Amino acid sequence: MPRILIADSLAPAGVELLRESAEVDQLRDEDRPRLPELIADYDAVIVRSGTEINREVLEGGDRLKVVGRAGVGVDNIDLAAATQRGVLVINAPTANSLSATEHTFALLLALARRIPSADASLKAERWERKSHVGSELQGKALGVIGFGQIGQRVATRARAFEMDVLAFDPFLQAEVAQRLDVEPVALEDLLARSDFITFHTPLTDQTRNMLDESRIALMKDGAAVINVGRGGVVDAEALLAALESGKLAGAGLDVFPVEPPTDFRLAAHPKVVATPHIGAQTTEAQDRIATETARMVLAALRGSLAVSAVNLPFRSSGSRGEPFLRLGEQLGRLAAVALGGSLRRVQVDLWGIDDELRKSVAVAALKGALIPSCGEGVNYVNAERTAADRRVELVQATHSDQASYAHLVRVRAVGAEPVDGAWVADGVAEASGTTYRLGEIHGDLRVVSFAGFQLEFQPRGRLLFLRNRDVPGFVGRLGTLLGDAGINIADIHLSREPGGDALAVLRLDQVPDDACLRALLAVDEVIAVDLVDLS
Repeated sequence: MPRILIADSLAPAGVELLRESAEVDQLRDEDRPRLPELIADYDAVIVRSGTEINREVLEGGDRLKVVGRAGVGVDNIDLAAATQRGVLVINAPTANSLSATEHTFALLLALARRIPSADASLKAERWERKSHVGSELQGKALGVIGFGQIGQRVATRARAFEMDVLAFDPFLQAEVAQRLDVEPVALEDLLARSDFITFHTPLTDQTRNMLDESRIALMKDGAAVINVGRGGVVDAEALLAALESGKLAGAGLDVFPVEPPTDFRLAAHPKVVATPHIGAQTTEAQDRIATETARMVLAALRGSLAVSAVNLPFRSSGSRGEPFLRLGEQLGRLAAVALGGSLRRVQVDLWGIDDELRKSVAVAALKGALIPSCGEGVNYVNAERTAADRRVELVQATHSDQASYAHLVRVRAVGAEPVDGAWVADGVAEASGTTYRLGEIHGDLRVVSFAGFQLEFQPRGRLLFLRNRDVPGFVGRLGTLLGDAGINIADIHLSREPGGDALAVLRLDQVPDDACLRALLAVDEVIAVDLVDLS
């Protein structure tokens, strides 16, 4: 069973789910400084925002395969270091979206109607109605920066309050804006026209301090800011100065650049409604986050890519794409083994493969081609980095002409020298394959050509590749020789060049030893023999 370390708190529902399939330990506070040492014993670690997974921790994780972030933001995880080491980073991007949406409106309404100060006044036994005059939301303009799941949900609720909604997102699609009845605008336009502005973006180099002094100057006098996303997207000093000067009327903040804050001037400001990063702190959201993260960590440890992966070089297509990835990887392995020499380029040609799958199939083929020389440490996360380090080029091409199959993948492994061999022509080894439908899933993988021979076999198990001169009686002698060695043939597939050589691909129940392989090579008609284990 895999071992999983939970470094921060996780709802019991998620812990119970993990314990059904793994050995699970909880990191104790007193052991936290030893995390770079302790991580060596675990296949996966699950964190929230309280634990930093930096390069030091990752370099200590010799068996670490997955980092699970129970939440959305991954700014506490060194993605570059994780990618370099082939560690998959996953998060739970949708589990807390409803809670974050509702908390955005909790802060928005609290600001608009001055709820916190009115509550504090009444609790102090003062009846001060005129001191807490608020404003209505109807007819006001709400600017939504970041129009993903949370931003879209906020917009839907704002329209229910009869607000005008402006949206800024570099990836906002026109049909989405039209469906939700929002106006897509440039950032500067949004700032100038909005009465309230709310942030729902990740923290990246591009979004850090995106609301700074210069952009605050573009805002309406008396506007307000709500941030339930990431504290670092708002320049805290610039916001504080705008509140002090009266440029902005208020701010609703659930997140801060440093958490917990070391400087409480902003949180304590009378024009600020502040909460301690509780946007996801609902019973329902915590259960969803825990169970969603647990399921994806376990699935990732089983090799599935139907997860919310942060550092994959392609967008996960879920279970629908997994057969194509397996096909690409197996074809890459076959081509690289057939090449036998130094690999310099992997060329992947595609027919009938959907747009969203093309990149992932190419990376899968690259991964398969690198494994024979680099070992099982190569995975989807680090295949491109590993190839670049070894100066192996990946070339992907999509073809629109009609192929013999509805879906066809061809992988060519190109060597450093244009040499010929049993499986190589002009320094190129080639394998092609397709998938057959099983119900609604493309799951039956077939190689349909290898080294220029047209034949069909499944790329799995122990495969014996044998090239020979095409003469009568050879297959019988081959079966006898393997039978005498105690090796059973599970299935056999044959192809030939008319008047030339023939190819036999045999799936074996047992592994032939060196003596058996030498005996095969000693047969007069045999040109080449290779054994490939695709178990």
